Amino acid sequence: MDITVSVGTMNQVIGTWADIEREMIKLNNKYTYVQGTRFLDHGARNYDVAGYRLPSVTTILGKTKDDTFLKDWIKKKGKAEAERIKVASATRGTSMHKYLENYVLGKGYEDLTELGQETKRMAEKVIEVGLAPVSEYFGSEVTLYYPGLYAGSTDLVGIHNDKETVIDFKQANRPKREEWIGDYKLQAAAYAMAHDQVHGSNIEQCVIMVCTPDLYYQEFKIDGLNLRKAKHDFLKRLDYYHELIRDEKEVANGS
Repeated sequence: MDITVSVGTMNQVIGTWADIEREMIKLNNKYTYVQGTRFLDHGARNYDVAGYRLPSVTTILGKTKDDTFLKDWIKKKGKAEAERIKVASATRGTSMHKYLENYVLGKGYEDLTELGQETKRMAEKVIEVGLAPVSEYFGSEVTLYYPGLYAGSTDLVGIHNDKETVIDFKQANRPKREEWIGDYKLQAAAYAMAHDQVHGSNIEQCVIMVCTPDLYYQEFKIDGLNLRKAKHDFLKRLDYYHELIRDEKEVANGS
């Protein structure tokens, strides 16, 4: 097993995944994925993939969401504290994803910084509970795109309980309510739609795996009519996104 070591200031570490007693997920090369390149355009994430320059799913959802709750939260916390929490959450999420990606790829990875050890425990919980039904995977950190419309990167595509599935990992500061994760569902549905369009697949479900720092694990599954509705809702947001972009261009051009 390959060992990747991440070393913080004054930290020296050698680590493995030996403490996770679980058979590694098998790779199935059923689908061939292309690698996309991320770039920023006026601060918004975009992708250069397969000859297309496309807005990311997160950019589309971010620009079209109702941010009333976010504004109220920032007002309550104060800008400085809100930004600190935002950065801390993003850093924690990136670290947890790093552990999970290396686990899926069959690589060892360790980081003995305080953050690294916290997110390792979170990743272990996701592996123990969330990934237990995943028998094989088609791709990890997969770039997906719908030609001419949008692109993005999903954490895992594979077989979950015998169904072809798009899987996304999320960290959360506290447990999520179903009504709070609407955009998570739309994001996963957009990835499923893109995968089916480009690869001729039949993604039957999306599974969103969430873990908090105190190791509270949650799983949200979208399938059947709910998945179909999430796809339609995302396409509505996509239309709205293009309306906003057109309006901004008209204002910029003095129309």
